[in-house]
Amino acid sequence: MGKIVLRLDRMMVERKISLNELAERVGISNVNLSKIKNNKVTAIRFATLAAICEVLDCEAGEILEYQKDE
Repeated sequence: MGKIVLRLDRMMVERKISLNELAERVGISNVNLSKIKNNKVTAIRFATLAAICEVLDCEAGEILEYQKDE
């Protein structure tokens, strides 16, 4: 079974936004956003994903990626 990988780090670099700024604008803690950014979560709320997409002006598919097992 494959897995979903979050590519938030790449999008943050493209949008030139820091972890602290994004966390503040999304309304979550730096610690929780860091876990999302570093793929240390097993789930993400749609509301949080929507807020991240709103701030970064992107689609969810630009942050989420499916990787097949090899």
